[in-house]
Amino acid sequence: MKTQFVTDDHGKKLAVILPIKEYNKMVDDLEELEDIKLYDAAKKGKQEFIDAEEAFNEIEKKREQKQK
Repeated sequence: MKTQFVTDDHGKKLAVILPIKEYNKMVDDLEELEDIKLYDAAKKGKQEFIDAEEAFNEIEKKREQKQK
């Protein structure tokens, strides 16, 4: 991965510049990791079965809230 840094006048690194392809892969990987963590947390808790339509509605509500 070719990484570039933005630095201040003293050479202190302030930001990173990544190729968009690498950035998108990193975001996808982080989202997958979040899903795995949520799955693991759900398995530890009390398991409750709900209707599929209700589950899809809850998922859509959470997606809409994330996008705001």
